[in-house]
Amino acid sequence: MNNAYFYFPKPENEPVRSYAPGTAERAGLKAQLDRMKKEVADIPMYIGGEEVRTARQIALHPPHERKHTLGSFHQGGREHVEQAIAAALAARAQWADTSWEHRAAVFLKAAELLATRYRYAINAATMLGQSKNAFQAEIDSACELIDFLRFNVHYLSEIYAQQPYSPPGVNNRMEYRPLEGFVLAVTPFNFSAIAGNLPCSAAMCGNVVVWKPADTQVFAAQLFMQVLIEAGLPPGVINLIYVDGPVLGEVCFSHPDFAGIHFTGSTAVFRTMWKTIGENIQVYKSYPRIVGETGGKDFVLVHASADVDAVVANLARGAFEYQGQKCSAASRAYLPSSLAASVKERLVAAVKSMKMGPVEDFGNFINAVIDERAFDKISGYIDRAKQDPGVSILVGGEYDKTDGYFISPTVIEASDPRYVTLCEEIFGPVLTLYVYDDNKFEEILELTDSTSGYALTGAFFARDRQVIERVTRRLVNSAGNFYINDKPTGAVVGQQPFGGARASGTNDKAGSLLNLYRWLSARTIKETFVPVTDYRYPFLG
Repeated sequence: MNNAYFYFPKPENEPVRSYAPGTAERAGLKAQLDRMKKEVADIPMYIGGEEVRTARQIALHPPHERKHTLGSFHQGGREHVEQAIAAALAARAQWADTSWEHRAAVFLKAAELLATRYRYAINAATMLGQSKNAFQAEIDSACELIDFLRFNVHYLSEIYAQQPYSPPGVNNRMEYRPLEGFVLAVTPFNFSAIAGNLPCSAAMCGNVVVWKPADTQVFAAQLFMQVLIEAGLPPGVINLIYVDGPVLGEVCFSHPDFAGIHFTGSTAVFRTMWKTIGENIQVYKSYPRIVGETGGKDFVLVHASADVDAVVANLARGAFEYQGQKCSAASRAYLPSSLAASVKERLVAAVKSMKMGPVEDFGNFINAVIDERAFDKISGYIDRAKQDPGVSILVGGEYDKTDGYFISPTVIEASDPRYVTLCEEIFGPVLTLYVYDDNKFEEILELTDSTSGYALTGAFFARDRQVIERVTRRLVNSAGNFYINDKPTGAVVGQQPFGGARASGTNDKAGSLLNLYRWLSARTIKETFVPVTDYRYPFLG
């Protein structure tokens, strides 16, 4: 039994490696890619610490190389969801009673393993499974995931240190319990860091978790699960299963011990989950915590005082890094008429210089979109734009899925500010521009705020400080993460806690104390050293 208070100081962000020509990390990552491509992975589920295999196997193919098989995962059914819940609940009491410093050590060790022995492996798995280039994988599956693990340990130790005031004769204290039941983590394809953080942030707080990743992210998810096991995560604390979403929801949302959901995905799915939870509210022991980050239709608003080169570089990165498959990606941009011609000219030139192809060629800035469904949806928007007389495709517009799901980065200009690609989330490499009259800046502010139901990220470019202050206030509810003279993507753990409101989610700010509070249930304890022995108050005399 220890009698010390364990505090974990604030860490530094994990340094981003360059993978530049001639570096050791470039050679190491290329060698890891080659090894993984020569293997055929057999990927089980992990329930109660056991590897679980089924008769149904689903093949995994790189989105940029459809004919290659990375391996296959074992798909589960209803019985596996039930087994995962049972395993989680069986592990709950012991995990909740585990001393904080020992819970923290599991996740700090996992971070260290990712930073060292598994760095190339987790990056290569993300590159091959999700078609990310080396830099996008590095900032995601290595650096951001490491940062989530380390910073959350620090933030949780700060929460535990927050204690109430105790006057003389009384000892007041606060306990931060895990939720009573299990937490469901449903994670997306586009960020391995998010896929790892959603189950781990809840587990770090003493909760037990059922984790369902997107099928298209399984290749990296199962590798991270192996890292957690090697780091000492006890059996049953996090249970990794691959099942159909409706089956998962049917079992989990009707279970009395369902305590909360940590979700990143589409707005439509999240709203359906919320509705189902509400309809089943009488079933649960407690009111479930509902935490979700969903879609975005993220804007870049440019003022006449902006630096053109800065606008162009950040539009190119913000719209087309990882093929625009970021919920924070720049998707709509509003250009003042005085700068529009020069911005468009330089942006077209920048896009034309981008190379597209497989991730193994480190010269490719653009890779493939995630799967055929996404390819068909995105190309459908492009086809519609080609047929609309009020729309011009300035660059791009080509697509081909012969060998992989490749869509050229595409810039559209629309004359109608309510054109479909300025309003609907596309989740692909398509950026739509709208040119406004410099003299109608107030109108464009209203348009920026009202065009979309989302409010995830947004960016504003200007050099006029008074305008920057005015726009920051005017667009206060338009984005949960607002960027001034920077792209609307690339939030860093510990620097820009991430999340949006309106249709973009519950804005619980992953990578901050705010998110961790959602996975804790506080208990106040008051101890009176010398209790009263007579009920009468002095005023009664």
